[in-house]
Amino acid sequence: MEIKINSVHFSPDQKLMDFVNKKVSKLNTFFDGIISAEVTLKVLKPEASENKISELKLSIPANNNIFAKKQADTFEEATDLAIDAIKKQLDKYKEKHKSK
Repeated sequence: MEIKINSVHFSPDQKLMDFVNKKVSKLNTFFDGIISAEVTLKVLKPEASENKISELKLSIPANNNIFAKKQADTFEEATDLAIDAIKKQLDKYKEKHKSK
């Protein structure tokens, strides 16, 4: 799986990049057919609580995309929330295709 990380309005440190890569790559254990993942990290202005946004878009076979966008105090927390939402969507996708 190819993982692409974009950041808007800031430059992420290596620790954050490693965290996102590690978390997103674990999604392969839930679904084998993931082609690529695109993570967009944004900082909302003005500086306030819960101003970090993590958007996660997965490309899967059959021209489908799965998308989740979460907002939290830290990028790590927002990424965890987005990954949890993606896991639920992957489960639904697998169930839907298992019944066919």
